[in-house]
Amino acid sequence: MNSRRCAACKQLRRRCPSDCIFLPYFPPNNPQRFSFVHRIYGASNVGKLLQQVQEHQRADVADSLYYEAYCRIKSPVYGCVGIITILHQEIDRLERELVKVQAEISLVKGQTQIEGQLAQGQQVQLSSSSFHLPTTTPWF
Repeated sequence: MNSRRCAACKQLRRRCPSDCIFLPYFPPNNPQRFSFVHRIYGASNVGKLLQQVQEHQRADVADSLYYEAYCRIKSPVYGCVGIITILHQEIDRLERELVKVQAEISLVKGQTQIEGQLAQGQQVQLSSSSFHLPTTTPWF
């Protein structure tokens, strides 16, 4: 028996065996981590999940269970899906902003090229291909 029990054994009020499946993933200094996972999945189910995966994958499984449980407790309706949706919306917004900035850069480059030609006294030919404005997304 360990002199210090893992967070799972502390919460479940049981002895922590030396080969406790929870000890590496739910340390005693972070009891909230196991509390979230236990509240959503139950200790027995978490133990079964950890035993079913290979040892080198257990840390990732425990982290995933914790994150999903944390999100589900903070947002019972949407959980992780709500966060993923918000991040997708942010990516879409940033992609639109990037297209806008690229169009502005293209416009400034075209204007600079025209001004350079005018300064040298050259005749300026305007064509739609010199500006390279995107046609799919408005740049305004």
